[in-house]
Amino acid sequence: MDLKRWAHIVAVADRRSFARAAEQVNLSQPALTRSIQAAESELGLRLFDRGTQEVATTPAGEFIVARARQLVFDSRCLERDVTLYRNRGLGDTAFGVGPYPAATFLSPLLAGVRREYPGIKLRVEVSNWQLLLKRLLEEDIEFFVADTRDLPANDLLQIRPLRHELGGFYVRPGHALAARKTVTLQQVWDEGVASVRLPAGVRAVIARLLGEAPSAELSVALECDDVQTLKDVALACDLVLAAPHAAVEAEVAAGTLHPLVVAGLPPLYSDMGVVTLRGRTPSPMADLIIRRLPSSAARKPRRGT
Repeated sequence: MDLKRWAHIVAVADRRSFARAAEQVNLSQPALTRSIQAAESELGLRLFDRGTQEVATTPAGEFIVARARQLVFDSRCLERDVTLYRNRGLGDTAFGVGPYPAATFLSPLLAGVRREYPGIKLRVEVSNWQLLLKRLLEEDIEFFVADTRDLPANDLLQIRPLRHELGGFYVRPGHALAARKTVTLQQVWDEGVASVRLPAGVRAVIARLLGEAPSAELSVALECDDVQTLKDVALACDLVLAAPHAAVEAEVAAGTLHPLVVAGLPPLYSDMGVVTLRGRTPSPMADLIIRRLPSSAARKPRRGT
């Protein structure tokens, strides 16, 4: 069966609508309907149930769609790799990074790649893992780097552990908490915390130490995916900044941010990992960037150390 017809089957399964699928594959709806009918006739299987609200995949359709998706995926990879081989170039790439990687090692990595390969074009999306996962599954980016602890189980994903990013709480030097040798977590939270979206495990630990139920919605005064924005706000008011150590090294060394010692608080960290689509061969440039990602940060700390 023609590869385009397999792509039509995948589009209908994904969009659950002949109209939306037709728009995606640049066909009229009648033409797409004829293509699906021809596929069903050739296979001798009914792939879709046409309901009044949306199209549903039959059990046979689910079986076929899973294999059709891999065929279409492999075809796109082959076309890309042939083009790169023919042009004898590393090629361009697009990838994503979470807030913490963006604030720690992204800039020097990109600068190094650009110095070595000034002709390449890179597109980098900085966002939370939820949006980056959506972009990856849509094949809009080749991979992303983020905290992977909250990622849902998905057979389509391959996750390579990268590094552990230790974090803590920081305030401007004139802050009332800056003069204390130790503070309590409750005192920190009473001042208001500025942070990226905290992983579920970290939120549970903090909620427990604050005497709240683990399932309680943790109140964060300012939540933002841009660590630089969080730093700027914390430097200008009395919010307490929650950030990885690596993201504030320069400010701590310059004395513009003061680290807090929080009594009874276990080490907090994020688990950085590289997320790719299983079975996909990365483009040469994506492979080069992944290999250059730093992976030598501190080991995962034990509680009480």
